[in-house]
Amino acid sequence: MKIIRNRWIPFKGFSAVNILGVIFVRKDLPTEYLSNPDWLETIVRHERIHTRQMVELLVIPFYLLYIIEWLVRLAIYCDADRAYRTITFEQEAYAHQDDPEYRHRRKPYAFLHYWRF
Repeated sequence: MKIIRNRWIPFKGFSAVNILGVIFVRKDLPTEYLSNPDWLETIVRHERIHTRQMVELLVIPFYLLYIIEWLVRLAIYCDADRAYRTITFEQEAYAHQDDPEYRHRRKPYAFLHYWRF
């Protein structure tokens, strides 16, 4: 995966974001993150899971569902971080970001297992 480091994407408070299969990482992250290969591998695994989700949903529906779910959860929890962490797509990615073999055994639409309100 292509990794681009810059100071604008993602927003402050986030380390990385996947846009159409390209990972954007904040340039102003502490050096111990950017120089740590384990951290970078974890980020890449997390974002690869999102790429699979995007492909399964044909990209645009993925982003629409992601934003809608975040807005609904924000209204429910009144807490942006909690809303983000409870997004179905994020739950799958966080649950398996430390497993290097997950992408090989992941079943299509695996994120549906995490869907709940």
